[in-house]
Amino acid sequence: MYEKESDSDFQVVREAHGGDGAIRIHGFFQETLRLPVRVAVWELDPGASEGRHAHGDERPLEEMYYFLEGEGVMWMGEDEVAVSAGEAVLAPAGVDHGLRNTGDRTMRLVIVWGTPSDQEDNE
Repeated sequence: MYEKESDSDFQVVREAHGGDGAIRIHGFFQETLRLPVRVAVWELDPGASEGRHAHGDERPLEEMYYFLEGEGVMWMGEDEVAVSAGEAVLAPAGVDHGLRNTGDRTMRLVIVWGTPSDQEDNE
């Protein structure tokens, strides 16, 4: 048995974490995935952003952003990091972060997030 999904069915989220514009999001296997992570494809039009935010003590999450198309900027703490297709950025739990599409075409990325485990759990 297997499951198959397409990324063509997007949910539109406006002003995510206080950002600008809308992000089209398709979360894969949201009801059935048993792994300790979630996976989604995001699309941001030029100028759209995910506002600065952190996932800390109440709900610690790590997020990995992998950019498929377009270009933009990510904010990681006090740093501003240019991003483009083929690059990945890790937002550790508790670190203030966000992103903006600064290009002239749609930014498309995969985001994977989950609760970080202790190093002791991995040994």
